[in-house]
Amino acid sequence: MIIVTGSILAKPDHDAELLAASLEHVHRSRTEPGCIAHAVHRDAENPLRLVFVEEWADREALLAHFAVPASRAFVKAAAALAASAPAMQIYEAQPLKL
Repeated sequence: MIIVTGSILAKPDHDAELLAASLEHVHRSRTEPGCIAHAVHRDAENPLRLVFVEEWADREALLAHFAVPASRAFVKAAAALAASAPAMQIYEAQPLKL
């Protein structure tokens, strides 16, 4: 399983537009093969910061997601609404058996 976390800080007065674009991206991404979960959350301490949490079945599914034209368009649109460069971390994970 692949876990992706990320965040983006909206420019002041662009947070509603960025949230709308992010929700559209999340809803579309959830329909892609290999997407286990895809969500966006507003930071409770900084409402201009959106936090993404994603789970993908494998590396191939994530790479296919990155190749979708709508995903690339979202990244470009989000960057234009961002106050700074978005952050993203990608992890390979496996569930722990307790």
